Amino acid sequence: MLLQRVVTAVVLLALLLPSLWVTTPWPFALLTLLLVAAAAWEWSRLNGVANVAALGPGALLGLAGLWAVYTGSVTKVATTVWWGATVAWLAVGSAALYGGPSAWQRWPAVARLALGLLALWLAWLALAKARAVGVNFLLSVLCLVWAADIGAYAAGRAFGKRKLAPTISPGKSWEGVAGGAVSVLLLAALWVLAIDRVWPVDSASLYTMWVERFGWAGVVPLALWLVGLSVVGDLFESLVKRAAGAKDSSRLLPGHGGVLDRIDALLPVLPVAMALATL
Repeated sequence: MLLQRVVTAVVLLALLLPSLWVTTPWPFALLTLLLVAAAAWEWSRLNGVANVAALGPGALLGLAGLWAVYTGSVTKVATTVWWGATVAWLAVGSAALYGGPSAWQRWPAVARLALGLLALWLAWLALAKARAVGVNFLLSVLCLVWAADIGAYAAGRAFGKRKLAPTISPGKSWEGVAGGAVSVLLLAALWVLAIDRVWPVDSASLYTMWVERFGWAGVVPLALWLVGLSVVGDLFESLVKRAAGAKDSSRLLPGHGGVLDRIDALLPVLPVAMALATL
């Protein structure tokens, strides 16, 4: 299992890293679009669409992404779209987590399918737009989610006692959330004080943008808000899998499960980070 995880991670990095550092942002946008289309297929299957039929929503999302790249509209997304996504995640995410897996199954099937596809579409648009802003900016957002996840795992293993959402994801704890928050605040300080100052970068990080506009007092609540949303994204996918009786979203990534299992926390964070970058 560990060997599979390592090999899969190496292959993905070998594909994504070169596309990330080329001059134009479109190779990265197209590669990530392929992953998001695969996630749309997984989402459809988790919400009752048959295997073959589930290819339809994935293909639809892929075609929409190709159209956005071809027309250049990926870089022209209105600020209101990011804020609309923020409001939607706060409303729908809260309602879904409050109801739990059993209530999720009672939502109309069309609504469940549409909500997932919309979340994936907006996350991909935000990913492509963040890459257009700059590699440093994009990495600062991605690393926020990864730092929150690693910090939560380590703190949860060491100190976890109080369950965060036992009916959705029994392994998560409030201590883990606190560990993830501390990790992200340390990451923000490292990025502002070291990376953005010492190394030549193509754009300011999200954290430096916040420091320049609001000072360190503004960085803390904004970073913690994104940490909270990363937890919401993780729990939301766990809820859908539990409602479907599935352990993983698929087996597309050997040793890792499915694409959704790897990007769930990014779904709310990416569009909300783009919204917060416009403050």
